[in-house]
Amino acid sequence: MTLSAAEVEHIARLARLSLSEDELARYARQLSAILDYASQLAGLDIEDIPPTATVLPIHSVMREGDEVRAGLPRADALRNAPDTDGVSFVVQATFGDEE
Repeated sequence: MTLSAAEVEHIARLARLSLSEDELARYARQLSAILDYASQLAGLDIEDIPPTATVLPIHSVMREGDEVRAGLPRADALRNAPDTDGVSFVVQATFGDEE
């Protein structure tokens, strides 16, 4: 598939881009090559290929000896906070008109 300079200009306008004549010609070639490659991929028979999230082997990120331990006591975590309700940090609202 070959994109014309007019088609690339239309795409650029949709993306709010201003392109020079040289850029229009270059992007027409590059985008056409991308579309040709996508067309080749669409023609592949992938019926027997199962979906996958990764092609890398899965391995555990836990190191030997890693174990769950008690965390910082709540009182210690809140001790230097500028404002708390005794259970959690109190911060100014990020959204809305709430104080």
